[in-house]
Amino acid sequence: MAAGRAGSTVSLLLDEIALATARLAEAGVESPRTDAELIAAHVHNVRRSELHTVPDSKFDARFWVDVSRRANREPLQHITGRAFFRYLELDVGPGVFVPRPETEVMTGWVIGRLREMDVAEPVAVDLGTGSGAIALSIAQEVPRARVHAVEGDPLARSWAERNITRYVDSYTAGRVLLHAGDFAARDFKSGLNELADIAGHADAVVSNPPYIPLGSVVPPEVGEYDPPAALWSGPDGLDAIRAVERVARWLLRPGGLVAVEHGAQQGAAVYWVFAEEAGWRDTRNNKDLAGRDRFVTATWPGL
Repeated sequence: MAAGRAGSTVSLLLDEIALATARLAEAGVESPRTDAELIAAHVHNVRRSELHTVPDSKFDARFWVDVSRRANREPLQHITGRAFFRYLELDVGPGVFVPRPETEVMTGWVIGRLREMDVAEPVAVDLGTGSGAIALSIAQEVPRARVHAVEGDPLARSWAERNITRYVDSYTAGRVLLHAGDFAARDFKSGLNELADIAGHADAVVSNPPYIPLGSVVPPEVGEYDPPAALWSGPDGLDAIRAVERVARWLLRPGGLVAVEHGAQQGAAVYWVFAEEAGWRDTRNNKDLAGRDRFVTATWPGL
């Protein structure tokens, strides 16, 4: 693609990245330079910081194939096949929700609280685990924690199983247990019967559930590629969050904690799902790295 480079000290790949950046920006990609560099690093099997070391003779034209995919608004993570979440590198692709940086903040909050608990082997439940990002992070960062990861969609669950298997020998040592089940079903207890033994004993319940109101306009990367079951949640976007509240009541021990992610404009509404009138205590709105309301936390005092 690049021409007229006689006497230039800039590598062919860096020239191509500059052209790709312009193309991605024109296509409306939010971070065109970063995405172009990450695609180049993926195609050439080098670190992003090593792009300048790729010799002109090793330039791989597949770079432009992947740039075209990104210009058509296919998620970067689907192109590279990986997503980074806290200290994890996860396999992702069609059929599973791509974990977002804002969810890392909520996961860190849960990890911090579990570490503070005077519990030898804390028990956590991740409702709607998707790729397994939250569950694996808890198991990795909270020694001796046992995490039950629940996912109802078979395709998403296959990605979670793949990631759990990938880390089982290194960090989690079999402490993440994957369950098939629809936590949003009205008869969730029968659908989650594998969790009956820990009902009333869980130390924490965490969830990044679907929370987009039906009919909302979303970016192509979301609407065309993330699984619908991970996005839409009734007219006000709160159907799945209300389901998390019901299941958390069933699972948590007295003094147990819940953390649930929501949309930036939903903080007040989600707060009242976990209000004192519903039996919860210490309900709080918590912000993401951009300073927006992003997740609500509360304590279940028991009945």
